[in-house]
Amino acid sequence: MKERFIKSTIILVIGGFITKVLGMIIRMVTTRIIGLSGIGLYMMIMPTYGLFITIATLSLPIAISKLVSENTRNNKNVILGIIPIAMFIDVLLVLILIFSSHFISNTLLQNEKLYTPILAMAITLPFITLSNIIRGYFFGKEKMVPHVISNIIEQIIRILMTIIITPYLLKYGVISAVTGIILYNVISEIVSILILFFFIPKNVTITKKDIEPDYDNIKDIFKISVPTTAGRMISSVGVFLEPIIITYVLLKIGYTSGEITNEYGIITGYVFPMVMMPQFLSAAISNALLPTVSKYHAENNNRQIKRKLKQAIVVSFLIGIFFTIIFMMFPNKSLKLMFNETHGSNYLLFASPIFLLTYIQGPILSTLQAVNNADIVMKSSLIGVIVKSIVLFFTLFFDIQMYSLLIATFIQYLIITIYQYIKLKKILV
Repeated sequence: MKERFIKSTIILVIGGFITKVLGMIIRMVTTRIIGLSGIGLYMMIMPTYGLFITIATLSLPIAISKLVSENTRNNKNVILGIIPIAMFIDVLLVLILIFSSHFISNTLLQNEKLYTPILAMAITLPFITLSNIIRGYFFGKEKMVPHVISNIIEQIIRILMTIIITPYLLKYGVISAVTGIILYNVISEIVSILILFFFIPKNVTITKKDIEPDYDNIKDIFKISVPTTAGRMISSVGVFLEPIIITYVLLKIGYTSGEITNEYGIITGYVFPMVMMPQFLSAAISNALLPTVSKYHAENNNRQIKRKLKQAIVVSFLIGIFFTIIFMMFPNKSLKLMFNETHGSNYLLFASPIFLLTYIQGPILSTLQAVNNADIVMKSSLIGVIVKSIVLFFTLFFDIQMYSLLIATFIQYLIITIYQYIKLKKILV
């Protein structure tokens, strides 16, 4: 198990590094093609997109991974039985997005230009969900190569579409280009699904019993996925509220809509992606930790769980410290290297130590999910989002621009990390 954990982590780190580099190339190319105004519009709708993806995927990769790793049930039925239910939920979400797109763009985000990109989001949801379900199976089997290869090819497809198609769409306006960037996800996810299917063992036979939804399997999946999704949804709602709160307050104190879009685009399009870039390393450790801890939990081996968790936190935190120092010492050079821009270097200097807390959160979060305590994640997320939204609302009136968002984010991360750590420590006594 130890060798498997190390092997899985190494594969995910290598794959995550390649994927992250490709992702940064996509962002660099996109930024240079559609410009600051385009990035500002794109980042304004990303919280909404993130919220609907969270609901659509229902944290199924985590739930499926955990159940498959325990190896105590019909794994084919675990995957095939949940697909019809997941697709039904996606159809409902597509309809909700179609009928609410005018309200979201005009009333909530106060920018009618965002109507078409929001409509485009709806088309992508079923493909993202199906891809995530299949990934959950491979994570549970601790077979990380299919996930890595599909991710890499998916990113390459997106790079090619961004370079080839986006300049053509830009001729019809920046909104057409932003809409196209959203729709690229349909093609990239289809390619990813086909690659994942290629790695499914050829001798697998599917019977009628495998396809029929099993009540116990579905109940166990939702027992894990619902509280996990609720926690993620609460976080997504918090991010969804960000541009709404920021736009409302800053308009009140005299900013124009264009100024708000540009400033929000700088911090969410340049600064946040920069500080979050190295987190693929922490994510690799956390993803590999989930099936390992799940097996130890099934054996009631808390001693090994605490040992693995401690190792994961230490390694992840050291990685975070290394990159935090780099970003704080060279904020201008870091942004110039990645985006050919220095806008936001002042925010990057301030944000770097704040995001250090997320390197601790990853392993704690995976462990809570593995020991069937996802409800703690949900509660901590709710507390964090409420506090963050209140702090953000009031600090914006001090006219300190996006430093309000950084202060609110720091307080949120601090509360969540402390709460989850205290609860987990009690569980593993």
